Amino acid sequence: MAKRFKREELLQRITIDPDICFGKPCIRGHRIWVSLILDLLASGATIQEILHEYPGLEEADVLACIAYGAEMARERHLLAG
Repeated sequence: MAKRFKREELLQRITIDPDICFGKPCIRGHRIWVSLILDLLASGATIQEILHEYPGLEEADVLACIAYGAEMARERHLLAG
């Protein structure tokens, strides 16, 4: 059974620094954009395939990208309404 993470725990794995990757949201400690991971997932890649392709990542990093995407969708939806 996979470990469950709290949303706040996951979101702490995402960083935005204007001096790193043009200020785009990245996985903390890596120069891997959240959008790249979300694109891979949207294209049908599994978490295990992503972890194989990027061996420095952990499952929680991929889940953090999903959580971040959900936060952004929620925020935009609230602003649009």
